[in-house]
Amino acid sequence: MFLISDPVAFGHLQLAIFANTLKAIRCTDEVVFHPLVGVRSSLSLSEKQFFSLSKKSQQTAATMMNSMQSQSTESLRYAVVTGANKGIGFETVRQLAAAGVTVVLTARNEKRGMEAMSLLHGLGFPNVLFHQLNVQDLQSIEGLANFIQTRFGKLDILVNNAGASGVVVDEEGLRALNIDPASWLSGKATNMVQGVIKTTYEKAKECLDTNYYGVKNLTQALLPLLQRSTSGGRIVNVSSLRGELWRIPNEEIRKELADVENLSEEKIDGFVEKFLDDLRNDELEVKGWSKMLPAYSVSKTYPNMCINCVHPGYVDTDLNWHTGTMTLEEGAQGSVMLALLPQGGPTGCYFDRTQVAQF
Repeated sequence: MFLISDPVAFGHLQLAIFANTLKAIRCTDEVVFHPLVGVRSSLSLSEKQFFSLSKKSQQTAATMMNSMQSQSTESLRYAVVTGANKGIGFETVRQLAAAGVTVVLTARNEKRGMEAMSLLHGLGFPNVLFHQLNVQDLQSIEGLANFIQTRFGKLDILVNNAGASGVVVDEEGLRALNIDPASWLSGKATNMVQGVIKTTYEKAKECLDTNYYGVKNLTQALLPLLQRSTSGGRIVNVSSLRGELWRIPNEEIRKELADVENLSEEKIDGFVEKFLDDLRNDELEVKGWSKMLPAYSVSKTYPNMCINCVHPGYVDTDLNWHTGTMTLEEGAQGSVMLALLPQGGPTGCYFDRTQVAQF
C-alpha cells in the first residue's frame, strides 16, 4: 500500500510546489506500470512487454492507436517535456508519443527543437509538437503557458527534464583519466576529477537558475493547467543521485533539508543563496558542501518541489560527458513510468529509475 498524507490528487498538486505544506510520504510497494493505461484502445501491454518492443514496433503500436481511437478532446492527454531536443528528454518524448500522448517538445534552441520534432514525425509520431522554451526566462515560460492554454486548455503531464551541470570541464583531460563507471557511481571519482572539473560562480548560477528556479517557476506557471487535467496531473522532476542528501558532508545542512515537515520554500531559497555566497567566497569545502558537481547537487536536492522525482540512471548523455553506461531508452523509462502512473499512484517520492528509493 502507498501511504499518503492526503488522498486528494489535486491537493497533492498544490502541495508539490510549496515544500512547507508537503507532508511526509512513504512509498513501500513496487509500482505496477502499464504504459497504455488510460488510453482508449484495444491494445494492452505490460511494462516489460512495452519496453521489449523494438522502436519500429512501438511506432506501429502508436499508429494503430491513432487510427483506432475515437476520443473526445477531454480524454486526450497532453504533456510538456523540457530540454527535449536530445538525450533523455528526446527519448522521453518518443516513448510518451508511442503511448498515445500528445507531447510538446521544448528546447532553448528553436532550430534544434524543430529538427527534433521533424525527426519524430519521420519516425511515425505526428502527435509531437514543438515550442521554444528557456526555463531561465520568465517571459519564455509565460509564452509556453499561453500556448498550452490556447491550444489545449489543460495539461496532463509535465516532465522537468532540462538541466545544467554547473561546471567547466576539460573533456580531453577527463577522458584521459579513464575513470571506470563504478568509481563514478560510488563517488570515489570525486578527488580524481578535481583537476579537470571546475566550478565557477557563473556556471553554478546557470545551473541553479535552470535546475532549481527554472523548475519552480515553470511548474508554478503550468499548475493551473495541470489542475484542469481530467486524469489527474502528473509532475516528474528528473533528479540525480548527486542530489541525495547523504552526499552533502555538512550534517546540519542535511538535517535541515531532511526535515520535510518544517521545510519551507523560503528556507530552500535561502540554502540556494547561501551556497552561492559560499562559492563566491571560495568556502564550499570548509562550509561542508559537496565537492563533486556542487551546484548540480544542490539544484537536485529538493524532491518535494514536485510530485515525483526520478534518477534516470547512469545514462550516456552530454550532461555527464558520455561517461554513462546506460542507453537513452533505459534512461527515459523512469520518467515515462511516472508520467503515465494511474490514479492513486505514489506521490512525493524519489525513484531510482523505476523503483522507489531513499533520498
